[in-house]
Amino acid sequence: MKKYLSLVLFAHTIFAMPFAFIGFFLAISTTEHVFSPLKLVFMILCMIFARNAAMAFNRYLDREYDLKNPRTAIRDIPAGRIHAQSAFWFTLTNCVLFIFTTWFINSLCFYLSPIALAVVMGYSYTKRFTPLCHLILGIGLGLAPIGAYLIVAGEFALLPIFFSLAVVCWVSGFDIIYSLQDEEFDKNEKLYSIPAWLGRKQALRVSSVLHVFSALFVVLPLFFTPLSWFYMAGVLFFITMLIYQHRLVKPDDLSKVNRAFFTTNGIASVAFALFFLLDVYLRNS
Repeated sequence: MKKYLSLVLFAHTIFAMPFAFIGFFLAISTTEHVFSPLKLVFMILCMIFARNAAMAFNRYLDREYDLKNPRTAIRDIPAGRIHAQSAFWFTLTNCVLFIFTTWFINSLCFYLSPIALAVVMGYSYTKRFTPLCHLILGIGLGLAPIGAYLIVAGEFALLPIFFSLAVVCWVSGFDIIYSLQDEEFDKNEKLYSIPAWLGRKQALRVSSVLHVFSALFVVLPLFFTPLSWFYMAGVLFFITMLIYQHRLVKPDDLSKVNRAFFTTNGIASVAFALFFLLDVYLRNS
């Protein structure tokens, strides 16, 4: 079990899972639907299964590149801790479990489940033909708020789209920062990324622009639904963490990339979700 948790970097669920909780409780607080513990469990399971499938497939597909790259050669498949075929079957199992779980939620989620899997798993191919691969990753994680909202409401709405777009821009931005580490490797292997395409300085500017849009999208819900100062405090904290991670990484100094990527973004997502959930609780108590 430890090997598979390492394979899919289970701890990284902290990036998208908090926004799934936002989508879930947004539906409860803005519609007539009531809280269902079973649906919450289904939501968590869907998040786990979809992410397991996406990450395991990414590791399976990139195993030869990972072996060549000194930074990634220690990953489970190139290091020999997990066989490639085992990762493939783990991917397939999680895909089946994801679709099976959506069957018990509602028909819309079930019909959309193959599309969701295609998006989150399709990202693994995109670095082979487009530097916009970071945006595809962002879209994959950005499905979390909308998907969680659909689990409760069974229909689309504007508000969860704002949060999804915030995640798209946020994740795309910090993935560009993370990929700065592989700029030369990507060029040598003819792989596509924003840093390999534009260079470090321009890549950081693109990341900054994306994070400005992310900040804008978390502000927009304030104009469409009643939210208290708790949510505003969460917005302020989230934006502060966006600014902070850009102060950590410079074109000529990548020593703090991991702190910017893992620690800063993990804290930002969890704290923002907690502020939102506290806002919902106080408004409905």
